[in-house]
Amino acid sequence: MTNPTAVPEPGPHDATKTYAAAGSDTDVAAIAPDPAVAEGILADAPAVDVFDADTHREAKEIIARYPMSRSALLPMLHLVQSVQGYVSQEGIAFCAQHLDLTDAEVSAVATFYTMYKRRPCGEHLVSVCTNTLCAALGGDDIYKKLQAHLGSAEKPLGHEETAGTPGEQGSITLEHAECLAACDLGPVLQVNYEYFDNQTPEQAVALVDALQAGKKPAPTRGAALTDFKGAERQLAGFWPEDEAAYRSAVDGPSQAVETLRGAQIAADRGWSAPGAQDVPLPEVEKK
Repeated sequence: MTNPTAVPEPGPHDATKTYAAAGSDTDVAAIAPDPAVAEGILADAPAVDVFDADTHREAKEIIARYPMSRSALLPMLHLVQSVQGYVSQEGIAFCAQHLDLTDAEVSAVATFYTMYKRRPCGEHLVSVCTNTLCAALGGDDIYKKLQAHLGSAEKPLGHEETAGTPGEQGSITLEHAECLAACDLGPVLQVNYEYFDNQTPEQAVALVDALQAGKKPAPTRGAALTDFKGAERQLAGFWPEDEAAYRSAVDGPSQAVETLRGAQIAADRGWSAPGAQDVPLPEVEKK
Protein backbone atom coordinates (compact mmCIF):
# COMPACT_ATOMS: atom_id res chain seq x y z
CA MET A 1 0.00 0.00 0.00
CA THR A 2 1.37 3.44 -0.90
CA ASN A 3 1.58 6.26 1.59
CA PRO A 4 -1.23 8.83 1.49
CA THR A 5 -0.23 12.31 0.28
CA ALA A 6 -0.71 15.46 2.34
CA VAL A 7 -2.29 17.22 -0.64
CA PRO A 8 -4.57 15.27 -2.99
CA GLU A 9 -2.83 14.53 -6.28
CA PRO A 10 -3.88 12.63 -9.39
CA GLY A 11 -2.93 8.99 -9.46
CA PRO A 12 -3.14 5.94 -7.20
CA HIS A 13 -2.58 7.25 -3.67
CA ASP A 14 -4.39 4.81 -1.44
CA ALA A 15 -5.53 5.82 2.02
CA THR A 16 -4.38 3.89 5.05
CA LYS A 17 -7.96 3.59 6.36
CA THR A 18 -11.37 3.11 4.81
CA TYR A 19 -14.75 4.09 6.25
CA ALA A 20 -18.09 2.42 5.65
CA ALA A 21 -21.60 3.61 6.40
CA ALA A 22 -23.05 2.25 9.62
CA GLY A 23 -24.88 -1.02 9.08
CA SER A 24 -27.98 -2.25 10.86
CA ASP A 25 -25.85 -4.03 13.46
CA THR A 26 -23.63 -1.03 14.24
CA ASP A 27 -23.45 -0.12 17.94
CA VAL A 28 -24.46 3.55 17.61
CA ALA A 29 -24.23 4.13 21.34
CA ALA A 30 -20.60 3.00 21.35
CA ILE A 31 -19.45 5.33 18.58
CA ALA A 32 -21.55 8.43 19.40
CA PRO A 33 -19.44 11.22 20.95
CA ASP A 34 -22.06 11.93 23.61
CA PRO A 35 -24.36 9.39 25.33
CA ALA A 36 -27.24 11.88 25.12
CA VAL A 37 -26.74 12.08 21.36
CA ALA A 38 -26.80 8.29 21.14
CA GLU A 39 -30.07 8.16 23.05
CA GLY A 40 -31.53 10.71 20.63
CA ILE A 41 -30.42 8.62 17.65
CA LEU A 42 -31.87 5.43 19.05
CA ALA A 43 -35.11 6.87 20.43
CA ASP A 44 -38.17 6.42 18.26
CA ALA A 45 -39.77 9.73 19.24
CA PRO A 46 -41.90 11.45 16.58
CA ALA A 47 -42.16 15.23 16.62
CA VAL A 48 -44.68 16.54 19.12
CA ASP A 49 -47.87 17.95 17.61
CA VAL A 50 -48.11 21.50 18.98
CA PHE A 51 -50.98 22.55 16.71
CA ASP A 52 -54.60 22.56 17.82
CA ALA A 53 -57.64 21.18 16.03
CA ASP A 54 -58.44 24.53 14.40
CA THR A 55 -55.00 24.68 12.78
CA HIS A 56 -55.38 21.14 11.44
CA ARG A 57 -58.78 22.11 10.04
CA GLU A 58 -57.35 25.22 8.39
CA ALA A 59 -54.52 23.16 6.91
CA LYS A 60 -57.12 20.95 5.22
CA GLU A 61 -58.90 24.07 3.93
CA ILE A 62 -55.65 25.25 2.34
CA ILE A 63 -55.00 21.87 0.75
CA ALA A 64 -58.50 21.80 -0.73
CA ARG A 65 -57.68 24.90 -2.81
CA TYR A 66 -55.21 22.99 -4.97
CA PRO A 67 -55.56 20.07 -7.40
CA MET A 68 -52.33 18.57 -6.01
CA SER A 69 -51.81 18.66 -2.28
CA ARG A 70 -48.07 19.41 -2.41
CA SER A 71 -48.88 22.74 -4.14
CA ALA A 72 -50.25 23.94 -0.79
CA LEU A 73 -46.83 23.90 0.89
CA LEU A 74 -46.07 27.64 0.72
CA PRO A 75 -49.33 28.82 2.34
CA MET A 76 -49.06 25.93 4.81
CA LEU A 77 -45.69 27.26 5.97
CA HIS A 78 -47.26 30.70 6.37
CA LEU A 79 -50.00 29.09 8.48
CA VAL A 80 -47.34 27.53 10.71
CA GLN A 81 -45.68 30.94 11.14
CA SER A 82 -49.03 32.55 11.97
CA VAL A 83 -49.29 30.16 14.93
CA GLN A 84 -45.69 29.90 16.14
CA GLY A 85 -44.04 33.03 14.76
CA TYR A 86 -41.50 30.90 12.87
CA VAL A 87 -41.17 27.50 11.19
CA SER A 88 -40.15 25.05 13.88
CA GLN A 89 -39.20 21.41 13.42
CA GLU A 90 -42.70 20.58 14.65
CA GLY A 91 -44.03 22.87 11.91
CA ILE A 92 -41.96 21.00 9.32
CA ALA A 93 -43.44 17.69 10.51
CA PHE A 94 -46.95 19.18 10.53
CA CYS A 95 -46.68 20.21 6.86
CA ALA A 96 -45.09 16.91 5.86
CA GLN A 97 -47.84 14.93 7.57
CA HIS A 98 -50.67 16.82 5.85
CA LEU A 99 -49.05 16.91 2.41
CA ASP A 100 -47.63 13.38 2.36
CA LEU A 101 -44.10 14.74 1.98
CA THR A 102 -40.90 13.90 3.81
CA ASP A 103 -39.50 16.26 6.42
CA ALA A 104 -36.50 16.75 4.10
CA GLU A 105 -38.74 17.91 1.23
CA VAL A 106 -40.48 20.45 3.45
CA SER A 107 -37.19 21.62 4.97
CA ALA A 108 -35.72 22.17 1.51
CA VAL A 109 -38.48 24.70 0.76
CA ALA A 110 -38.52 26.31 4.20
CA THR A 111 -34.77 26.95 4.09
CA PHE A 112 -34.78 28.19 0.47
CA TYR A 113 -37.11 31.17 0.99
CA THR A 114 -36.02 33.94 3.36
CA MET A 115 -39.66 34.71 4.23
CA TYR A 116 -39.76 31.55 6.33
CA LYS A 117 -37.95 32.15 9.60
CA ARG A 118 -36.19 29.37 11.50
CA ARG A 119 -35.98 31.29 14.76
CA PRO A 120 -38.89 32.85 16.70
CA CYS A 121 -39.71 36.35 15.45
CA GLY A 122 -40.76 39.39 17.40
CA GLU A 123 -44.22 40.92 17.36
CA HIS A 124 -43.02 42.92 14.36
CA LEU A 125 -40.61 42.11 11.53
CA VAL A 126 -38.72 45.20 10.30
CA SER A 127 -37.08 44.69 6.91
CA VAL A 128 -34.66 47.35 5.64
CA CYS A 129 -33.84 47.32 1.93
CA THR A 130 -30.06 47.37 1.47
CA ASN A 131 -29.98 46.54 -2.23
CA THR A 132 -28.01 48.80 -4.55
CA LEU A 133 -30.27 51.82 -5.07
CA CYS A 134 -31.74 51.94 -1.57
CA ALA A 135 -28.27 51.43 -0.11
CA ALA A 136 -26.91 54.36 -2.10
CA LEU A 137 -29.85 56.54 -1.05
CA GLY A 138 -29.37 55.79 2.64
CA GLY A 139 -30.59 52.25 3.26
CA ASP A 140 -27.26 51.13 4.70
CA ASP A 141 -27.29 54.09 7.10
CA ILE A 142 -30.84 53.25 8.20
CA TYR A 143 -29.93 49.62 8.84
CA LYS A 144 -26.82 50.50 10.84
CA LYS A 145 -28.78 53.09 12.83
CA LEU A 146 -31.47 50.56 13.74
CA GLN A 147 -28.86 47.93 14.60
CA ALA A 148 -27.31 50.24 17.17
CA HIS A 149 -30.65 51.64 18.38
CA LEU A 150 -32.26 48.23 18.93
CA GLY A 151 -29.05 46.75 20.26
CA SER A 152 -26.18 48.96 21.36
CA ALA A 153 -23.16 50.67 19.89
CA GLU A 154 -20.97 47.94 21.42
CA LYS A 155 -23.26 45.07 20.36
CA PRO A 156 -25.48 46.02 17.38
CA LEU A 157 -28.51 43.87 16.71
CA GLY A 158 -27.66 41.34 13.99
CA HIS A 159 -29.56 40.14 10.94
CA GLU A 160 -32.78 38.32 11.96
CA GLU A 161 -32.05 38.97 15.64
CA THR A 162 -34.79 40.19 17.98
CA ALA A 163 -34.90 43.11 20.40
CA GLY A 164 -37.07 41.99 23.29
CA THR A 165 -38.63 38.59 23.88
CA PRO A 166 -39.87 37.02 20.63
CA GLY A 167 -43.64 37.11 20.35
CA GLU A 168 -44.19 39.56 23.20
CA GLN A 169 -45.63 43.04 22.67
CA GLY A 170 -43.07 45.54 21.42
CA SER A 171 -40.50 42.93 20.37
CA ILE A 172 -38.87 43.60 16.99
CA THR A 173 -36.94 41.32 14.66
CA LEU A 174 -34.60 43.25 12.36
CA GLU A 175 -33.38 42.07 8.98
CA HIS A 176 -31.73 43.53 5.90
CA ALA A 177 -33.62 42.64 2.73
CA GLU A 178 -32.63 42.30 -0.91
CA CYS A 179 -34.79 44.63 -3.06
CA LEU A 180 -38.26 45.40 -1.74
CA ALA A 181 -39.39 46.41 -5.26
CA ALA A 182 -39.85 50.10 -4.50
CA CYS A 183 -36.79 51.69 -6.11
CA ASP A 184 -38.76 54.81 -7.02
CA LEU A 185 -39.46 55.43 -3.33
CA GLY A 186 -36.12 54.49 -1.78
CA PRO A 187 -34.84 54.18 0.74
CA VAL A 188 -37.69 51.98 1.97
CA LEU A 189 -38.34 49.57 4.78
CA GLN A 190 -41.22 47.28 5.60
CA VAL A 191 -42.96 46.38 8.84
CA ASN A 192 -44.65 43.00 8.52
CA TYR A 193 -44.41 43.48 4.72
CA GLU A 194 -46.18 46.86 4.67
CA TYR A 195 -44.26 49.78 3.12
CA PHE A 196 -42.72 52.82 4.76
CA ASP A 197 -41.27 54.85 1.88
CA ASN A 198 -38.67 57.63 1.58
CA GLN A 199 -37.24 56.90 5.00
CA THR A 200 -34.43 58.59 6.89
CA PRO A 201 -32.50 57.15 9.85
CA GLU A 202 -34.40 59.50 12.17
CA GLN A 203 -37.79 58.44 10.78
CA ALA A 204 -36.85 54.77 11.08
CA VAL A 205 -35.86 55.21 14.73
CA ALA A 206 -39.14 57.00 15.48
CA LEU A 207 -41.00 54.16 13.76
CA VAL A 208 -39.43 51.35 15.81
CA ASP A 209 -39.86 53.41 18.99
CA ALA A 210 -43.59 53.60 18.24
CA LEU A 211 -43.73 49.85 17.59
CA GLN A 212 -41.98 49.13 20.88
CA ALA A 213 -44.49 51.38 22.65
CA GLY A 214 -47.35 49.25 21.33
CA LYS A 215 -48.45 51.62 18.57
CA LYS A 216 -49.09 50.72 14.93
CA PRO A 217 -48.20 53.69 12.71
CA ALA A 218 -49.96 53.87 9.35
CA PRO A 219 -47.82 52.63 6.46
CA THR A 220 -47.05 55.01 3.60
CA ARG A 221 -49.37 52.93 1.43
CA GLY A 222 -51.12 49.61 1.57
CA ALA A 223 -53.18 48.01 4.31
CA ALA A 224 -53.32 49.02 7.93
CA LEU A 225 -50.50 47.63 10.03
CA THR A 226 -50.98 44.33 11.82
CA ASP A 227 -48.44 42.18 13.66
CA PHE A 228 -46.15 39.56 12.13
CA LYS A 229 -48.40 36.62 12.96
CA GLY A 230 -51.42 38.48 11.61
CA ALA A 231 -49.62 39.20 8.33
CA GLU A 232 -48.64 35.53 8.08
CA ARG A 233 -52.25 34.49 8.55
CA GLN A 234 -53.28 36.69 5.64
CA LEU A 235 -50.49 35.20 3.50
CA ALA A 236 -51.91 31.78 4.34
CA GLY A 237 -55.20 32.99 2.84
CA PHE A 238 -57.29 33.67 5.94
CA TRP A 239 -58.93 37.08 6.23
CA PRO A 240 -61.09 38.87 8.82
CA GLU A 241 -64.74 37.84 8.67
CA ASP A 242 -65.85 41.36 9.53
CA GLU A 243 -66.47 43.19 6.23
CA ALA A 244 -65.03 46.53 7.42
CA ALA A 245 -61.87 44.85 8.73
CA TYR A 246 -61.56 42.84 5.52
CA ARG A 247 -61.87 45.93 3.32
CA SER A 248 -59.33 47.76 5.48
CA ALA A 249 -56.88 44.91 4.89
CA VAL A 250 -57.31 44.52 1.13
CA ASP A 251 -58.33 47.95 -0.16
CA GLY A 252 -55.42 50.04 1.08
CA PRO A 253 -53.93 52.11 -1.76
CA SER A 254 -50.76 50.39 -2.98
CA GLN A 255 -49.67 52.79 -5.71
CA ALA A 256 -47.72 56.01 -5.18
CA VAL A 257 -47.54 59.26 -7.15
CA GLU A 258 -43.93 58.54 -8.09
CA THR A 259 -44.83 55.10 -9.40
CA LEU A 260 -47.58 56.40 -11.66
CA ARG A 261 -45.80 59.56 -12.84
CA GLY A 262 -44.54 58.06 -16.11
CA ALA A 263 -47.97 56.69 -17.00
CA GLN A 264 -49.57 60.06 -16.15
CA ILE A 265 -47.14 62.00 -18.38
CA ALA A 266 -47.82 59.58 -21.23
CA ALA A 267 -51.58 60.02 -20.81
CA ASP A 268 -51.29 63.83 -20.67
CA ARG A 269 -49.21 63.92 -23.87
CA GLY A 270 -51.16 61.27 -25.76
CA TRP A 271 -48.29 58.84 -25.91
CA SER A 272 -48.93 55.16 -26.41
CA ALA A 273 -46.79 52.12 -26.99
CA PRO A 274 -46.60 50.83 -30.56
CA GLY A 275 -48.90 47.96 -31.31
CA ALA A 276 -47.51 44.50 -31.58
CA GLN A 277 -46.83 43.30 -35.11
CA ASP A 278 -47.74 39.83 -36.24
CA VAL A 279 -44.30 38.66 -37.31
CA PRO A 280 -44.06 35.10 -38.61
CA LEU A 281 -41.71 32.79 -36.77
CA PRO A 282 -38.50 31.94 -38.62
CA GLU A 283 -38.26 28.60 -40.30
CA VAL A 284 -36.24 26.09 -38.34
CA GLU A 285 -34.21 23.62 -40.33
CA LYS A 286 -35.34 20.09 -39.68
CA LYS A 287 -32.70 17.65 -38.49
